[in-house]
Amino acid sequence: MLNKDEKLFMEYWDKNRERHQSFLYQLLSGLPFGLMFALPILVAVIFHGWYKIITYISPSQLVVITIAIFGISVFVGVFRMRFRWERNEQLYEELKFRESKIDAADI
Repeated sequence: MLNKDEKLFMEYWDKNRERHQSFLYQLLSGLPFGLMFALPILVAVIFHGWYKIITYISPSQLVVITIAIFGISVFVGVFRMRFRWERNEQLYEELKFRESKIDAADI
């Protein structure tokens, strides 16, 4: 027997699974988390050795660092959202199987 939360999740996931699977949705919803993950790396790279002597970072180095940080944030964000989609999809399939098993037992 499925409880109320499981039924609500099944209804929600049945309606929204296609939207959550698209790359653009995963990118846009995962990018803030990716930036929160990557921005401390940017700060650590730029201010490395600030207590000794601040190292000079040329504009070309800054561009490369910024591109790398953006790449890291996109990768982390999309990877996280794909992992979340897979986890929700697996839970949905398990609940669907359990529901069909219960329905078959009732017949």
